Amino acid sequence: MSKVNIVADKGAAHTLLQYCPDIENWPKSWSYEESDLAPGHLVVEFFKPFLLHLLARNLAASTLRRHRDHLWMLGGEVIRRRQEDPHLCRQPVEKVILGLLEEDGGPLIWPRITKQEQDAFDASCRKFYRFLMKSSEDGNSG
Repeated sequence: MSKVNIVADKGAAHTLLQYCPDIENWPKSWSYEESDLAPGHLVVEFFKPFLLHLLARNLAASTLRRHRDHLWMLGGEVIRRRQEDPHLCRQPVEKVILGLLEEDGGPLIWPRITKQEQDAFDASCRKFYRFLMKSSEDGNSG
């Protein structure tokens, strides 16, 4: 999967900060210990192209907030699972994220959320999964 350089577009970076004003704090909010911060920052960087993609689609503010909040939940789940499974700590965060996503949605969130919340989370994860698969195809075809 190719990396996308999002800092090249200052306007996009500014818009992203308006959409996710606390994005730089996400890794700290997910962390259990200091060693979780570096992978947390990598998770944020992996999420940014998708967040920018959502912004470019001119979705309703409530839809944007929902997807943003679900990505925050997914990032927290990535860090939680890395804490519980030492094998995942040795894998790149991109691989861990891709291992949690599938066509049908994302991982079951712990502590449990309601079925309605899980369904909404899964919808965001499906959208993210499709974005990643399309990005991968586009990167492999050139």
